[in-house]
This record gives sequence, structure tokens and C-alpha cells, in this order.
Amino acid sequence: MTWDEMQPLLQDATVETLQMVGIATLVTLLVGLPLGVLLVLTDKGGLLQNRPVNKVVGAIVNVGRSLPFVILLVALIPFTRWVVGTSIGWQAATVPLAIGAIPFYARLVETAVRGVDGGLVEAVHAMGGSTWAVVRKVLLPESLPALLSALTTTVIALIGYSATAGTVGGGGLGNLAITYGYMRFETGFMVVIVIELVLLVTLLQLVGDFLSKRLDHS
Repeated sequence: MTWDEMQPLLQDATVETLQMVGIATLVTLLVGLPLGVLLVLTDKGGLLQNRPVNKVVGAIVNVGRSLPFVILLVALIPFTRWVVGTSIGWQAATVPLAIGAIPFYARLVETAVRGVDGGLVEAVHAMGGSTWAVVRKVLLPESLPALLSALTTTVIALIGYSATAGTVGGGGLGNLAITYGYMRFETGFMVVIVIELVLLVTLLQLVGDFLSKRLDHS
């Protein structure tokens, strides 16, 4: 296969990968961030201490993290079809990508938020600050560099998941690698896809590390 034949396929697959990872990242951030904060707030000694809620939420997160992505991908096919109307293509892959990444990111958020100085939390709370005020003015700002690093790690994991989704018709670079690189024995095509994925992950890591360091004022 020549580069002229390869280029449009590679461009379309790259766009599909970025779309599914981008949407999954947004959903993961919107759900995983409050979920991780909730795990901290409801834990023993937390501002909203509630052991039953903490145990239930923690159990759900643990189950979500323990399932291999391939199994989750297959198990969610009926739900995926109900949500987007199909079980193939990048749109369908976005559903299990988000669901698989939410518990992963929630645990990283929990770890980041637990690293905030308890004295700051107590100070704001002692001055009459509500739980929301503590979260907004202390927990999130103080843990922002760690939260950004956690998000970077999650996005990189999502890129890997998206490649896995491509092996079962999920679209993107993974599907292209299987369809052309493996099934049609286009070794050169496979090498190009691998190089692109490595460069994409490296770029994301560099940007994430740079922003995290800029936000870290400790």
C-alpha cells in the first residue's frame, strides 16, 4: 500500500480515535470527578461521613475497575445499542470507553483529594464554610495539579482502550491496524499506526506534565 492510499485512511481513523477519546474523557471527567470527591467526603472522618454510602460507592467503583475492558466492551453491547443505536463504529465504542474509565479516574481523584492538607479543610469548615465551599475553595484548587496528572493518565489509558475497541469493530486506529495491518499483512501500515500512537501518547504526557507543574505552587 502506497502512502497516497494510506494517508486518507489514517486521517479518518485518527479523527475517529480523537472523537471517541475526547467524548469519553468529557463524560469521565463529569462523572468521575464528583464520584472521587464523594468517596473522600463520605469516608470515615469526612465532612459527609456516611459509611454505608461510602461502601456501596466504593464497591461499584471496585467492580468497574476490576473488569477487563474487552469483557466490559462485550457485556455492554445491549446497553451500547440502546444508547447510540448501534454496537459498531467509534460512536458505539465511546460508551464502554467512558464507563470503563469513570471508576479508574474516580480512584485517582480520591487519591489526589486525600493529599490535601487537612488543616486547610478544618480552617474553612471552622469559619462556617459549607461542604460545597470546602470542595470549591480548598479540595479542588489544592489538588488541581494532581487531578490534572490523573486526567492525563486516564486519557492515555483511554487511547489504549480505544485501540482495543477497534479490534471488535470500534473504529479508529485500532480497527485500522487490525483490518489492514494484520488481516491484509500490511506491516508498513501497522508500523505507521504504532508510531502515531506512541507520538500521541508522548505528546499528551508532555502537555499534561507541563500544565501540572505550572499549576503546582507548592
